[in-house]
Amino acid sequence: MQNVLERRMFITPSFKIYGGVAGFFDYGPPGCAVKQNVTQLWRDHFVVEENMLEVECCSVTPEVALRASGHVERFTDFMVRDVKTGESYRADHLLEDALRAAVRDAGQAADTARDLLPRVGDMGTAEIDSALNQFGVKAPGTGNDLTHTWAFNLMFKTQVGTRGAKEAYLRPETAQGIFSNFKELLYYNGSKLPFAAAQVGTSYRNEISPRGSLLRVREFTQAEIEHFCNPNDKRHPKFDSVSNVEPLLYDRATQLAGLPAASVTLGAAVKIGTIANQTLAYYIGRTYLFAQSIGLDVGRVRFRQHLANEMAHYATDCWDFEVQCAHGWVECAGIADRSTYDIDAHATSSKVDMRAYEQFPEPRNVDVLTIVPNKKILGKVFTKHAQAVINALNTMSECDAVEMAGKLRAGLVARLALDDRHVDVHPGFVTIDAGKKLVHGARFAPAVIEPSFGIGRIMYCMFDHCFYTRDDGQRTVFAFRPSVAPVKCAVFSLVNTHALNERAQLVAASLTKTRLVHALDTSGISIGKRYARTDEIGVPFGITIDHTSLQDGTVTLRERDSTAQIRLHMDEVPTVVKALVDGDLSWTQLQAQGVSSG
Repeated sequence: MQNVLERRMFITPSFKIYGGVAGFFDYGPPGCAVKQNVTQLWRDHFVVEENMLEVECCSVTPEVALRASGHVERFTDFMVRDVKTGESYRADHLLEDALRAAVRDAGQAADTARDLLPRVGDMGTAEIDSALNQFGVKAPGTGNDLTHTWAFNLMFKTQVGTRGAKEAYLRPETAQGIFSNFKELLYYNGSKLPFAAAQVGTSYRNEISPRGSLLRVREFTQAEIEHFCNPNDKRHPKFDSVSNVEPLLYDRATQLAGLPAASVTLGAAVKIGTIANQTLAYYIGRTYLFAQSIGLDVGRVRFRQHLANEMAHYATDCWDFEVQCAHGWVECAGIADRSTYDIDAHATSSKVDMRAYEQFPEPRNVDVLTIVPNKKILGKVFTKHAQAVINALNTMSECDAVEMAGKLRAGLVARLALDDRHVDVHPGFVTIDAGKKLVHGARFAPAVIEPSFGIGRIMYCMFDHCFYTRDDGQRTVFAFRPSVAPVKCAVFSLVNTHALNERAQLVAASLTKTRLVHALDTSGISIGKRYARTDEIGVPFGITIDHTSLQDGTVTLRERDSTAQIRLHMDEVPTVVKALVDGDLSWTQLQAQGVSSG
């Protein structure tokens, strides 16, 4: 399959004439068309269906934003190198491979390997080094020793401006642009929650060891959704539409018990608490239906719940959309409940209030803390910095305010964070009282449910599921759904004559008017070879103009996978092919009303 992908220019190594660069691929004409089709189907399935707010944010991201999100400190993989060749490897991947091999061998080290395997994600550099040494792991291919493990940040660093004074990175994901625009998006949406924002764009990760064609690359297209909602209400208004969807769920308990994934309705999974909430389950259901719509074999699709050691400390629940292909089970999307972490992090770093407001149906008596800074005293003590201190006091979290109140009542000095330093707050500087208050609403940081898709990975798995050979084993075919196929139909003249070519050009022109992507082939080679050539790039329909076409105006319409043919009038071709491509008409229905041609 990879040979066909490169030979027919679905993909090709970038800058191939210079030897290429690992982890970078260009999309050729059919690959570019498939990518555009899959992306547009994703937009139709999610953005249009949910009336999402789509944005396009810049790829160059200032360091301050990625430091707030945690990427500067934590977006790392553990790396080792071959001491002789200098080749780099993911240390955790090498260790996991070694541990799995030890478990399969069932030798003396099997029990130890079985215990270590689920903990690899929690290991630091010292523990990984110890385990690599314990299991005698060497560099793949050469058998050479490995260096010590160290953390390698995966982001591409750059500088902004002629003096390079402002550090920045190529974005490692598209999400941060959405988060930083949350306040404006909320206003655009009439200050109403819940709502979802979406973005399709390029992300960049300096992968340690790119491999698996499009599966692990350094530049790739992401399609991400950020669904903002009240953290106390994660119901979804359209959950009933997917509650009976029954995907393969590979939950924590199933994984730890060593059992296979099982089909469970999403309604049942939410009811028993396997999936944390309706909104998370809703996006799992919609993702399953999307996989089905683009032609993935849903028998080789599952949703795997993150184990405890995989979960981010702020996450409530997380599931990976995994697809089985020649490389095993591949993560093609992550669907996570990220709680309020992202908005909290950016609000704290930017000092911008990014909370939403909830109007209560009825006023409520609630416990409140009243913070009243003593502006007169603060002005004398802090002079020009007084306003900054007042702002910091007014925006303290409830937890910090309670702690400060306790210290001040005890006659102690409290510490207050102010930009990059701390200031001392003495008794009398501020009054903090607890009491009851009748309120009509409340401000809160929204929770985020994030489905994040890798378009290239989805495409690769779709290629894998759609690829087959004819019975002779020689002719290769991509069985793309018509909506995904790079070319919707091919127009042929049976033989290369002026009369037949003229009719073929008329049919092609009618397809152009209908905005159907097609190919015109009036070459003199055999029609069988031309069929095989278009089958190899997944063209679902072939239209052949023959000598009968000159007599009665009919043409032959061939379906790729069955190779069955019917005759219809050439005037009907655009309407019929468009109905087949759009899914408004099936080939079986067409056969029932058409005239068989063998």
